[in-house]
Amino acid sequence: MPSKNLDPTCTPDWKIAAEAEKTMKTVFTLADELGLKGQELIPYGHYVAKLDFDLILKRLKKRPNGKYIDVTAITPTPLGEGKSTTVMGLLQGMGYLGKKATAAIRQPSSGPTFNIKGSAAGGGLSQCIPLTDFSLGLTGDIDAITNAHNLAMVALTSRMQHEFNYGDKILAARKLKRLDIDPRRVSVKWAIDYCAQALRDIIIGQGGKMDGFLMESGFQISVSSELMAILSIARDLKDLRSRVAKMILAYSKTGQPITTKDLEVDGAVTALLIKAAKPNLLQTLEGQPVIVHAGPFANIALGQSSIIADLVGLKLADYHITESGFGSDVGFEKFWNLKCRSSKLKPDCVVLVATVRALKMHGGGPKVVPGKPLDRAYTSKNGTLLQNGLGNLMAHLEIVRKSGVPTVVCINHFNADHPDEIALIKTAMQEAGARVALSKHWSQGGKGALDLAELVIDACDEENDFKYLYSANVGYKNKIETIAKEIYGAAHISFTPKATLKIKKLEEDPDTKKLGVCMAKTHLSLSDNPALKGRPKGWRLFVRDILVYQGAGFIVPVAGDIKLMPGTASDAAYRRIDIDVKSGKVKGLF
Repeated sequence: MPSKNLDPTCTPDWKIAAEAEKTMKTVFTLADELGLKGQELIPYGHYVAKLDFDLILKRLKKRPNGKYIDVTAITPTPLGEGKSTTVMGLLQGMGYLGKKATAAIRQPSSGPTFNIKGSAAGGGLSQCIPLTDFSLGLTGDIDAITNAHNLAMVALTSRMQHEFNYGDKILAARKLKRLDIDPRRVSVKWAIDYCAQALRDIIIGQGGKMDGFLMESGFQISVSSELMAILSIARDLKDLRSRVAKMILAYSKTGQPITTKDLEVDGAVTALLIKAAKPNLLQTLEGQPVIVHAGPFANIALGQSSIIADLVGLKLADYHITESGFGSDVGFEKFWNLKCRSSKLKPDCVVLVATVRALKMHGGGPKVVPGKPLDRAYTSKNGTLLQNGLGNLMAHLEIVRKSGVPTVVCINHFNADHPDEIALIKTAMQEAGARVALSKHWSQGGKGALDLAELVIDACDEENDFKYLYSANVGYKNKIETIAKEIYGAAHISFTPKATLKIKKLEEDPDTKKLGVCMAKTHLSLSDNPALKGRPKGWRLFVRDILVYQGAGFIVPVAGDIKLMPGTASDAAYRRIDIDVKSGKVKGLF
């Protein structure tokens, strides 16, 4: 546990983490406290381990699940509003109350870690440690996703080259069936785990016939790969293997899908994911167990910690906290209608994180720019901006309530927040009939989250009427329009001719006619336009394309100008990350 003398207002996160790491528990102590047995723990050094979920779930099959809690948020500023910090704080608060609790969070992508958003380990006195291990590759899960994804691309592009260069007799001699892959209909790009805008669109295969097939291509960030979604949604290795085989990479010239199975690479791709399928065990600053598994980005991906991590946490603890990416319009909606539908799990409580800062922005406050100091409007009392921004919080509260799950609104406290502003939010939420807690976990750790933890425990004991937003049997346009109107508040929905044609073909194919819907939409607005703040009215959702993630079990309608490869900012975090050459320790992470 970090020294009580460390003040997070003037001490960077990495220094707080470094102090706590001097006395943190070993993974063996964590395992004993969780009741793990023998080979169920696979150590990666003294402070990180993988969990053999298959052994754990078999042994604890008859044990009742603990209470299931999801943490989501309102529409954030570009800085984020402390959702991961709240997960850590709530878990630490549960520890203060003597509750046996676990949490599951997503592994950070190197893209945001080295860019502007940081590693998503939490912050202040509510963090996941060891910070360096957590932030810089952990046990290699995202590397495995990247390699497996690119192996599939190697199989695809080499087959295209061979089919172009060889006749049917040579292909037959090599036991290769001609697939007639259409180079204009390759549906995935190469993967790299950085925000590399220069690689979004490229030309590959330049040179002679031995240098590949000449075609347009590009890169997507690794965590947007369908394989990451499959890792998040799979229940076991058998399920993982089955889903990988269904992954569509391209289409033939007659419109037939080309899968990893067609390319005979599905087994090899799965082989690269065996270790990645096992979740990772870390801890909070105060020594509570944190399960880290799967990846981020609910605006362009599923954005959930894995079902496997949640199944393990629910068997090991009385309370298990999981996290959904970004606001409730993207992350929670996918948790609710995709992850819960696949896992058959029913949440007992949802925590909705709000900040004074974000509400002021939604109330018309000045633009928030990462790397630049906040405008005085955000660091001094301004009840007018706050009042005007409450509509965004109300919209998110209504979204969560549509699921039928009891909700606790958490006001994530920043030091500049004025008591009158906190009172204004509390009054509005109480008038709306919501449980609401001011939580000071960032500055006080678990002790500052006691009110939040007590309200969550109370909410978990309440009967709930959990229900999905839409039936799995309705058509895709119906599903998309339901999400757009009921969740985002859109007045109208438009589809490009390309998107409409893709939907028609998907619904004509019995293998793809009843998949879920995983929207790709900006996280910076309830709408598909990041510039529209607050609670936009009368706007039109524009669906310009449909991606097919058959292995994961959903389609991805692409709304607005959303990209699968983010860009790196001019003042990126890598400028401040370095090592201490004497100790070998990393500094500057946040």
